[in-house]
Amino acid sequence: MTLTVFKNTQFLWLAFTILTCFSCGSQNKKDADVITTEKEVSRGENIEKGDKRLEINEGRNEIILGANRMEEYLPLLEGKRIGVVANQTSIVSLNSIAHYENGFEETIDLQLHLVDYLKNQEVNIQKVYAPEHGFRGKADAGEVVKDGIDTKTGLPIISLYGKNKKPSKEQLAGIEIMVFDIQDVGARFYTYISTLHYMMEACAENNIPLLILDRPNPNGHYIDGPILEIQHKSFIGIHPIPVVHGMTIGEYAQMVNGQKWLKNGVNCDLTIIKMKNYTHQTPYSLPIKPSPNLPNDVAINLYPSLCFFEGTPLSAGRGTEMQFQIFGAPNLPSEQYDFTFTPQSNEGAKYPKFKNELCYGKDLRNNKRLDKLNLEWLIEAYVSTGKKKSFFTPFFTKLAGTTKLQEQIEQGYTYREIRKTWLKDLETYDRMRQEYLLYE
Repeated sequence: MTLTVFKNTQFLWLAFTILTCFSCGSQNKKDADVITTEKEVSRGENIEKGDKRLEINEGRNEIILGANRMEEYLPLLEGKRIGVVANQTSIVSLNSIAHYENGFEETIDLQLHLVDYLKNQEVNIQKVYAPEHGFRGKADAGEVVKDGIDTKTGLPIISLYGKNKKPSKEQLAGIEIMVFDIQDVGARFYTYISTLHYMMEACAENNIPLLILDRPNPNGHYIDGPILEIQHKSFIGIHPIPVVHGMTIGEYAQMVNGQKWLKNGVNCDLTIIKMKNYTHQTPYSLPIKPSPNLPNDVAINLYPSLCFFEGTPLSAGRGTEMQFQIFGAPNLPSEQYDFTFTPQSNEGAKYPKFKNELCYGKDLRNNKRLDKLNLEWLIEAYVSTGKKKSFFTPFFTKLAGTTKLQEQIEQGYTYREIRKTWLKDLETYDRMRQEYLLYE
């Protein structure tokens, strides 16, 4: 019998009363699963804490996340003062056997936050650095997240969103190695890769190695969209890449280094703990939503296409339980758009567009999985709204990374005609991208 237990259930105490024991074998260098730009990383052996066994289940060819490969990274942290870049997605999964007086045994799958797990392993964490939405992932998109103290662990939390996107020398004082473990969704305007950029830059400037625990890209099966033009660079688009970049966080970090995108061309001392059993075509269902408005796999898949509505007067479902699975507005024609919804304040959207107003739109929750951007919904809404001159806001250009997309839609280009204008740049990008891939 297998029982899944999340960190906020009554079984959480097991995570702190059962301590770990890991065993590791040898490994050929050609099959190395730890990638480092500086040196070959040795593997730890027989890391024991206490007398009860807690271990990883690596059966059935399941994806083994970087965070779950403790035997690879715990030795690198031993005796060091650690900083951790993390949020609510920074989870490790552990299996334990519970024994009962009647002889019954039960396998319990524990899902613990990385910070809680490292504290349990007596890793010397000094500070936690939090991206957009905060350490526990509750803040609205764009909401200022302040520094503070994590009430559970007592650790200081330094916000990397708002005015302070790049940690200062003072905020990095005392850190000997930085751990980065955040789930990305593979879209250029999802700000976690911008947080990665600034943390890499700060670590490079302060001679701090960065250790990345790699995670799947749920949109890693394709690349698409216009390449960002550097004059439109912002925190929601920091590099000259397409809207859908097709890389894991670890692969992306290698590209940032290799393309010299950090300030003054500095190079970050980077070590990546690779996943096992992962390819870019491997479907992956996120166990925890990566931000408040991406509640499920459908929303994550539709997000790169529907996020363009954030740069228009239309709603992409914030303030409902169907975020980035629907779109609409009060002024869309009801005879064409017969799906209705009414945004309300909720987690991640305190002040949603059209709060308490009835909106007409489309429900895309049963749409098949996308393997390229869909602009047809956007173009159709542009034509239907009847307010073409005020349809696009300045934020649309930031999302698109270019003025050309808005101009093409205004000039009546079809989706196919628009996409043809991307293809040459996408081919050039893909050739560059291939150099940094860690997985097939």
